[in-house]
Amino acid sequence: MDIFNYHPRASHEVQIGNRPLGGDAPLRIQSMTTASTNDTEACVEQCKRIMDAGGDYVRLTTQGTIEAENLRNIKAALREAGYDRPLVADVHFNPNVADVAAGGIVEKVRINPGNYVDPARQFKHLEYTDEEYAAELRRLEERFLRLLAICREHGTALRIGVNHGSLSDRIMCRYGDTPEGIVESCMEFLRVCEKENFKNVVVSIKASNTVVMVQSVRLLCAAMEREGMDYPLHLGVTEAGEGEDGRIKSAAGIGALLCDGIGDTLRVSLSEPPEAEIPVAYRLAEYVVRRAGHHLIPGQPAPEFDYLHPRRRPTCAVMNIGGGQVPVVLSARLDGSVEAGALVPDYIYCGRQLPPRDKRIAAAYIVDADMWTGEPETYPAYPANMLMTVAASSAPLKFLFLSYAQLTDEVKACLRAHPEMVVIAQSGHQNRLGELRALVHELWRERIPTPVIFFQHYNHPQAAKEDFQLQAAADMGALLFDGLTDGIFLYNDAPRESTPLPHSVVDETAYAILQATRTRTTKTEYISCPGCGRTLYDLPATIARVKAATAHLTGLKIAIMGCIVNGPGEMADADYGYVGAARGKISLYRGKVCVERNIPAEDAVEKLLALIEADGYGR
Repeated sequence: MDIFNYHPRASHEVQIGNRPLGGDAPLRIQSMTTASTNDTEACVEQCKRIMDAGGDYVRLTTQGTIEAENLRNIKAALREAGYDRPLVADVHFNPNVADVAAGGIVEKVRINPGNYVDPARQFKHLEYTDEEYAAELRRLEERFLRLLAICREHGTALRIGVNHGSLSDRIMCRYGDTPEGIVESCMEFLRVCEKENFKNVVVSIKASNTVVMVQSVRLLCAAMEREGMDYPLHLGVTEAGEGEDGRIKSAAGIGALLCDGIGDTLRVSLSEPPEAEIPVAYRLAEYVVRRAGHHLIPGQPAPEFDYLHPRRRPTCAVMNIGGGQVPVVLSARLDGSVEAGALVPDYIYCGRQLPPRDKRIAAAYIVDADMWTGEPETYPAYPANMLMTVAASSAPLKFLFLSYAQLTDEVKACLRAHPEMVVIAQSGHQNRLGELRALVHELWRERIPTPVIFFQHYNHPQAAKEDFQLQAAADMGALLFDGLTDGIFLYNDAPRESTPLPHSVVDETAYAILQATRTRTTKTEYISCPGCGRTLYDLPATIARVKAATAHLTGLKIAIMGCIVNGPGEMADADYGYVGAARGKISLYRGKVCVERNIPAEDAVEKLLALIEADGYGR
């Protein structure tokens, strides 16, 4: 893995109807219907909207053989209307349903290793001898071979889709709830495919926790490479949520992998109408692939850095920056604005403006070094060509704007001599991620523990707020997951004669990126699925009600799940869960423990709030 230079990961081509995937094919975009698969008309209309928006594939939940057979009617109606893009059957719990769907009905079938042969996850502790575990693998292989034979006969592609939330108890008890266990769940099936020389396979690993998702996919790529496999990859952050938070969370996780050339198809899973996912995915993919063909970045990784098991880079603490503290947020008010938002930056850079000294706007201020006069709670910022004046300043905290090309021996010597310095790293390179990585790795290699804040510069009008948020999340994702970040500084300079983005939007985006990457929490986190034909209640209305009642509970993670496929598993990472149990019935969870079952949906939100309050929150 070259972490400094963008190269798409090599994969072989998988034939999925008239839309091949992997190899030299472009990045493919997909979504999933939310209507019941037995409702032919509703599914056809949703498929049309997804395809009209540009979706290459449409997935439909397929609970049983009745739904699998009805896929014929859905497909026939779409073909009659002139829509010929591939359909995918999404199968859980019942391998017989996968057999039916693969028998010439759809172009691809998705199975979940966590519940294909193994029973649904019940969080039971199981003990296996090596011989017993091997026997379980033989049972898995015997059943899986039947599906592979059907797929081979009918030219049906297969997706092996692992979800963190539905790992089997067997895998959990052997490997634990770890990225390594997630990867092994996938590799068990891929080894059977290799043995049978069945290559028409796509693989995916998803989680609602972006840290787990990114590390697991990186580990999967390494595992496949070790075993001579090059299967194409489907990317997604499952249960990402909706609105701006869902987009930022998806862009941080998916973008971190795309920026390293990983991924052949993607889905941005939002708790919104499925066609709304497509343009978000397209804009994210288009932004990342712009860096292809960039000039070489001659970076060298620090020996201590482990791409597959990243840990926070060790830095010295300079006041509240670095030293293992949560990343700080910097913002800019170069226009003298005193606009305040709901989330206050830790520092505001004022350039050559006098700082407003208003605690509602920021806790502290940064000014250009030649403007700094020693006012309390203000700190100087130096360009690289003014380092000779650093020693003359008595400031306990000093900032240095620095690019990779400016990291000379003289600069390194200055940073060693001045432990009160903090670098604000910037890049104008076509692949800014690679160059920013190279700068930090050079400091790391040289044993210079100076904290680093990443400056990310954009040029969007207010009308392009979503593009700003997607791009900032994609640019920062890998830097945060790699453990290289002591702070984030987003700056947006709107084009002339356009309405600029409010400073509050820029600041809130920075905090949302930190929350999405599990590096700093400033609000309630919602883990909500996008819905599908299995959803057992009004998901959008419920999300709105839960958010309205719990938005003040900073630090809590609340899961809102349409059904049990990933519910209890993903909720092992949440504090509370709200899960569809049956039509119009809800079960409530504290962590992964169900505390109340089959509550009427009309009463469930109030019951959830009562549970949270009984535990001492929200009072």
